[in-house]
Amino acid sequence: MTKNSSTLTSARPKLSQQLQKASFQKTVFLLIAIVPTFGGYLLFGLYPNLMSVYYSLLKWNGITKPKFIGLQNYVNMFQDKYVWRALLHNLFFMATVPFFILAISVLLAYLLTNKGYKGTSLLKVLFFFPNVLSTVVVSLLWAFIYDGSFGLLNALLKLIGIDMQGYYWLGDARTALTALVPPSVWAGVGLYVVIFVNAMTTIPKSLYESAILEGAGNMTRLFRITLPLMTPIIRVSAIFLVLGTLKTLDMVLILTRGGPAGSTDVIGLYMFNMAFGEQVRSYGYASAIGMFLFVILVGAKLAVDKLLPNREYEY
Repeated sequence: MTKNSSTLTSARPKLSQQLQKASFQKTVFLLIAIVPTFGGYLLFGLYPNLMSVYYSLLKWNGITKPKFIGLQNYVNMFQDKYVWRALLHNLFFMATVPFFILAISVLLAYLLTNKGYKGTSLLKVLFFFPNVLSTVVVSLLWAFIYDGSFGLLNALLKLIGIDMQGYYWLGDARTALTALVPPSVWAGVGLYVVIFVNAMTTIPKSLYESAILEGAGNMTRLFRITLPLMTPIIRVSAIFLVLGTLKTLDMVLILTRGGPAGSTDVIGLYMFNMAFGEQVRSYGYASAIGMFLFVILVGAKLAVDKLLPNREYEY
């Protein structure tokens, strides 16, 4: 009894030291894992956004001494017709580009997964190829396609008897905005084809086999089995695409610079021109537009959540 008590008494300090050491190691691990990430978020995420809120309250060109003007930039912004025109163009992209990308990607993924075509792996690589190209390359490629003098589109139309007589698709306000949709769709489809193919391969084959035995056709299987089970990943993809189209800037800047006559101007490009333009340099006003865009992005995210609620299916 005495020996056991002595052994327990000597073991308790050792156990306490081990617990303290484990607690210390856990604290150090958490600090190493969290502090750099959280610090990076504070430095490169939260701090710039807070500074943008502050800048939006200033009359400042980014160089001279700033002047605090309160909400005047926001008042000017809501009275600026060019902001609403640019936002309307963003809404046009938001209504077209995600829809076409998702529809084409789902269809191609379904065909590749369920039809058993030869060379499926090669087709996936070909579909994904535009995603490895930079936006500059994609834009220059489509600038060649739309060119009026030696463009591919006019040449193809001429082959079927339609002579456009050197029509430049990006130089006419009637077609320039619509002409920006195909490059965006072409550059975005490949990534989602690969994502959807991988998602579809996880659906049990027995579901399709049972449906075939019951006489279900391709469209029935697509809309009754594939799409419902794909809803979570389609929902996430739709969120990425909608938010991406609202922030679109680079391709518009390279292909049209917002022209002709502002017919392709988008909110990101207008904000860029307000901050770094050659004729206008109003950093405070551009920051107010940036805050406006942030509110729109949050609203778009909530709208997608409402339209595509997160549902889980079991099989």
